[in-house]
Amino acid sequence: MSDRADANIRPGRERELASLYATARSLTALGDVDDVLDSIVRHAHDLIGTDFTYLSLLDDAGVLSITASEGTISAAFRSAHIPPGTGLGGKVIESRAAHWVGDYRRAGELQHDPAFDAVVGNEGLVALLGVPLLVRDRVIGALFAAHRSERRFRADEIALLSAFADHAAIALDNARLYEESRGALAELRSAYRTIEEQVVVMERAQSVHEALTGVVLAGGGPQVVASELAEQIGGEVVILDRSGGLLACGGAREPSAEEPDGGVLAEVIERARSTGRAATTTGADGRRHSAAAIRAGDSLLGTVLWSQHQKPSAMDVRSLELATHVVGLLILKDNAAADAAERLSGELLTELIVVSPNVSVTQRTRARSRGIDLDALDVVVTAEAHGVSAGELVRHLHVIARQEAGLAGEHLGHATLIAAAEDAEGFARTVQQRIRTELGRPVVVICERVAGHDWARAFSRATGCMAVARHLGWADLGATTDRFALYALAFDVDRKAELDRFLADSIGPLLAYDASRSTDLVATLDAYFRNDSNLRRTADVLQVHLNTLLKRLDRISAVLGHDWRGTDDLPLRLAIRLERLRHAVQS
Repeated sequence: MSDRADANIRPGRERELASLYATARSLTALGDVDDVLDSIVRHAHDLIGTDFTYLSLLDDAGVLSITASEGTISAAFRSAHIPPGTGLGGKVIESRAAHWVGDYRRAGELQHDPAFDAVVGNEGLVALLGVPLLVRDRVIGALFAAHRSERRFRADEIALLSAFADHAAIALDNARLYEESRGALAELRSAYRTIEEQVVVMERAQSVHEALTGVVLAGGGPQVVASELAEQIGGEVVILDRSGGLLACGGAREPSAEEPDGGVLAEVIERARSTGRAATTTGADGRRHSAAAIRAGDSLLGTVLWSQHQKPSAMDVRSLELATHVVGLLILKDNAAADAAERLSGELLTELIVVSPNVSVTQRTRARSRGIDLDALDVVVTAEAHGVSAGELVRHLHVIARQEAGLAGEHLGHATLIAAAEDAEGFARTVQQRIRTELGRPVVVICERVAGHDWARAFSRATGCMAVARHLGWADLGATTDRFALYALAFDVDRKAELDRFLADSIGPLLAYDASRSTDLVATLDAYFRNDSNLRRTADVLQVHLNTLLKRLDRISAVLGHDWRGTDDLPLRLAIRLERLRHAVQS
């Protein structure tokens, strides 16, 4: 270019280029997207000198929406949208090049949108220049310079706005990337803080767990563990067994105006047991109650309950859950020791019954090691409950045996207890009421006194009376064998010969007749006496026709050899009852 040509460059053009580069440099220093958008339209307005400028960005549907503006425009115009392919903006987007019109409303080469045209008319927009915003060969929007009077846009103005739009698009993309990076960094920092907090929680909870483990390794039981946990996390710690009974309690209870509703505690305990996770609720006194179930596999061993006024932290809840592992091991250890002790107790009980009245030195030594004086064991107790196994009843008897320095076990299918009791009748009632309360159902307990270490005889009489009680319909009873003294002949082995002789004299022919012909004359006579000699009721009970019953009664008279209905039938009634009792006891 010649010196004359250089001299012909307009000073205004130089100022515009200088302003463009200065503006481009300023855009690179901005980081926030909104700041960049505002700066773009502001500098574009200064560069071009039109009435107003605005910037529109494309959304996912291809609609242009005004995002930033400079100059006086109405709110309606700022909220306007340009549908895809319409207006000057649509042409700029589709062609990816700059376009202008001297009079927008009369521009026939544009596809007009009536809604946007109405906004344009209200705004007074006439001349309009639009240039695309390109980022990595992708159109993201358009930058517009608008005039409220008709005019032409010079080539240098178009080039200047296009060059500025190129810088602006890069600055806008950088701002977006920076904002995304800043957001990702904030999320990363938040995640890192969360991880740090979780690590702190785990480390603190692990510290509590190690403290509790140390207590257990030092020989501490549930009470020591409860006290140590309360010391570590504060408040009151209660350990319950599987049935809700108190195992241990640690920590000083904080004063409150009123006791919490027991239903609240029951609800949070049930929630912890059903979900397998710690649960928290608030009681009537404002205290928080947290519960965590103690489990070993699918077996529920108990619950750890923690009460205090502060809202529990994540560390506290985790510590509570870890504490259940320690307590669970303790309970399993205690259960194993109890099972072993109960097994030894049952074995010794069986030995004493089998060898009685003789007692070996070894047996006395084994009893003394358990704190039991065999010479003091002067009662034998048997227990029975409908629908409850002997093994389950024995578990309840073991608890009583430990408290009474006795022995409990299952012998010949009967739940049995050998203990010491000055008042046998009162002891029988106490044992019966206690087991009845624990089971929540009727229980029969029979107690027999022991003389001269003869536990075998006492066991035989107690179980015999139990069979009689069952036969007589007793379902809820605590008594000694004295109540069944009248029926002693039916189960007393020492008087078996007497019973056999009495039955042979009284109903021997009937027994022989039934045995040889497979008839039921004895059963028929028993039903007849039980129904007060009422023929109709007896026939109904036996489920036979009345004529059949009459024939059987006549046959009984023929077998016995006398008219038993016309004489004193008390001996016959007693013989029938004893025979039925003996059958019940022996079956």
